Amino acid sequence: MSGVRIGVDIGGTFTDLVAIAADGTVTTHKTASTPQDYGEGIIAGLRALVADRAATVTDVLHATTVGSNTVLEGKGAKTALITTKGFRDILEIRDLRMPVLYDIGWTKPRALVERRLRLEVIEKLRPDGSVSIPLDRDSMAPVLAMLRSENVASVAICLLHSYANAAHEQAVAAMVREALPDVAISVSSEILPEIKEYPRTSTTVINAYVQPVVRAYITALDARLRALGIEAPLQLMQSNGGLASAEFAAHSPAHIIESGPAAGVVGAAALARRLNEPRLITFDMGGTTAKAGLVENSEVLRSEAIEVGGGVMAGSRLLVGAGYMLKLPAIDLAEVGAGGGSICRLDAAGAPKVGPQSAGAEPGPVCYGRGGTAPTITDCNLVLGYLDPGGLVGGGMRLDLDAARAAVDRDLAGPLKCSVEEAAHGMLRLAAATMMRAIRAVSVERGRDPRQFAMLAFGGNGPLFAAGIAGELGIRRVIVPPLPGVFSAFGLLVADAEHHARQSIRARLGNADPARITAILEDLAAAGQDRLQRDGFPPERQVFQRAASARYAGQSSEIEVALPDGIVAPNQIADLFAAEHERTYGFRAPANEPVELMGLSVMARGLPETPRLPAAIPPFAQQVPAMRRAWFPHDGWVETPVTDRAGLSGMRHGPLIVQEYDATCLVPRGVTVELDPFGNIRLEQA
Repeated sequence: MSGVRIGVDIGGTFTDLVAIAADGTVTTHKTASTPQDYGEGIIAGLRALVADRAATVTDVLHATTVGSNTVLEGKGAKTALITTKGFRDILEIRDLRMPVLYDIGWTKPRALVERRLRLEVIEKLRPDGSVSIPLDRDSMAPVLAMLRSENVASVAICLLHSYANAAHEQAVAAMVREALPDVAISVSSEILPEIKEYPRTSTTVINAYVQPVVRAYITALDARLRALGIEAPLQLMQSNGGLASAEFAAHSPAHIIESGPAAGVVGAAALARRLNEPRLITFDMGGTTAKAGLVENSEVLRSEAIEVGGGVMAGSRLLVGAGYMLKLPAIDLAEVGAGGGSICRLDAAGAPKVGPQSAGAEPGPVCYGRGGTAPTITDCNLVLGYLDPGGLVGGGMRLDLDAARAAVDRDLAGPLKCSVEEAAHGMLRLAAATMMRAIRAVSVERGRDPRQFAMLAFGGNGPLFAAGIAGELGIRRVIVPPLPGVFSAFGLLVADAEHHARQSIRARLGNADPARITAILEDLAAAGQDRLQRDGFPPERQVFQRAASARYAGQSSEIEVALPDGIVAPNQIADLFAAEHERTYGFRAPANEPVELMGLSVMARGLPETPRLPAAIPPFAQQVPAMRRAWFPHDGWVETPVTDRAGLSGMRHGPLIVQEYDATCLVPRGVTVELDPFGNIRLEQA
């Protein structure tokens, strides 16, 4: 097991670990997540995975939800905001967006910084960066006194128009450091040097709010790894799908807020390139949520901004405002509260509901026998025979079928006056309908027809639902990759180091200066090159992808378009924008409609010396029952063949159950299944 690289992904129910040795050998392990201290579950899993060979580990790659959980739970550091006089309420005013249109009782989320800790200094810059009012250093005296008296742990500094001139912010930051050297500081011109005051302020505040928590988590985890004998560097997945050093993540944790969900989509993109599948919809269903993403031209689709702390997506992503704006590149994902642990219930009117409440890792579904009493999606799957009562994770966790059936009967079937099987299947159908909304959000709402894509299904529960959901959406082909239940951890192992740099520039493309555009792109590329060199990537293993954000004059939001290499003329950017606008929204404006350039960005990617994706992942042989009674609509109870992945020889027809260590794939009637050379399960609608 020499030269081992390990990926660690924390989920709501399980912590997943995947190790790849230098010779391509793959080892996996699942252990129960430990919400009270996620590091405990990681170390327990590592002990089981590497045993006495910790010294051979060369990389530990980690996807974590500690940042997003800190915001969701409101457990961040005591934070202050220093801003330009007259702009302390930007966090309250926000951008006037609401997630619900007709609920007069809706209230916006409470600002992460209470009003009395939003402190003002006298200064003002113009939009071009010139000084309107010089920085009044005397106005900093009461600010510093307030920070000291309130024992503030973290400070966000966001002054008006600092994206054009950072001098005032840097001066304020220097004064805070001198007066309070132990306080964490986040400066907007370093975190997000972009136009638009609310997104820039909100992003900087989020970074400040979670920074002490994330830094403590990373420091403690790094120390535990050393105590275990693992001296390998710890790297973390960013929301944009690239890897970053622990040092960078601790300083700029806003970049890893959505670290957890990103890794699976990165793995999907790597697999898409290997399989020559240009278009994939990713469907990741775990224990708490289900997430959908898009891979196009074998590249992940990214969003310029996301919301944090707004809960899972309940409907159209055009209705935003439930959370806190984080304007940093992130993999474009839609999420719903439907996972294996999602609770199935009847509401006050007697209507069936699934999620978003979850039994989580503790107490978990009823069938886990850990004290859970409310039936969940996992209990329904067990009742219908889709899961093996002999246990999950290779028999390591036995399931109590009788307890699950009793809970479904008591809470669902009895009140609904139907059979246990009908109640359980109805809940699965309801969960599937919820998950289809997430898939439509990343496809139809982005101007893509899901019927033109294949589906890549993973997560502990994704392969159970994939064929049924694909059939409803008209998707003919489903791919279940090797290691589906730990695929997000596997995705960490094929991710590249990435650094994203952005710069605001507001100009009408009809009269924009091409030299200025070229100069900004070159400066951003140079910054990325410097970061990659510090990470140990020589020039021959560096690649750069450039993009521009643009909008029609008068619009309030932008679209990002990829730019070709070389010198790019302003009219080229306008043409690329118009084409993407038509693709996304179904129309383009007349050619004489002015287009505004709002920003430029460069992604610098460090490539490995050798490909990280193995040539193939042979399936693991497992002991599984030959047959199991399973319930299907229109057929009732059917003696259904069961096989492991290794037993899939030639083409098989459903109904069939493919049972593995980390997931179970359900093949309904009318669907064919076979194993491809890489080791993927391929399902085709008849």
